[in-house]
Amino acid sequence: MAGNREFNFRRLHSLLGVIPVGLFLTQHLVVNHFATGGEESFNQAAHFMESLPFRYFLEIFIIFLPLYFHAIYGIYIAFTSKNNASRFGFFRNWMFLLQRVSGVITFIFVTWHVWQTRVAVFFGAEVNFQMMEEIFSNPFMVAFYVLGVLSTIFHFANGLWSFCVSWGITVTPRSQRIATYVTIGIFLALSIVGMRAIFAFIV
Repeated sequence: MAGNREFNFRRLHSLLGVIPVGLFLTQHLVVNHFATGGEESFNQAAHFMESLPFRYFLEIFIIFLPLYFHAIYGIYIAFTSKNNASRFGFFRNWMFLLQRVSGVITFIFVTWHVWQTRVAVFFGAEVNFQMMEEIFSNPFMVAFYVLGVLSTIFHFANGLWSFCVSWGITVTPRSQRIATYVTIGIFLALSIVGMRAIFAFIV
């Protein structure tokens, strides 16, 4: 019984990592990428997202609750799973270990990012180009965001591979090899989007 519950939790954890969390990550990166078009372009995109109907309901029940279930259960997995990368230096064993490490980094980064941008709104701050420009005026924050964004994208892209295996989408060695190439491509593409967005705020 406990084994079935653990299995179901892991499946739910995997599913939430792709839908809705992964979709939200992709959308968030795309919106931030509007910063490459200048201050007005980013502010228009940000204000459009803020003006969506039922925004708080969507943020709480479609984004934050699934995100933090995925994150907290992921932390549990990270500290209870047996990593064998140091003993067996196979590619997938290292990906297994890096998935756990990137998950911890992502949890810290996302928590800080939510506090710095979303929670600040309740204290009178406005999420706009100027806010992000001020954040990135600090070199430490630039480095922190670069590490955090790359970790988050890696965690999502590599998690897609695990999701495909867990849900029986890729069951053969060939399909899993193809999935590896596809997820590497996703990581590279989203990383370019994320890095361009960050450095667009740096004057």
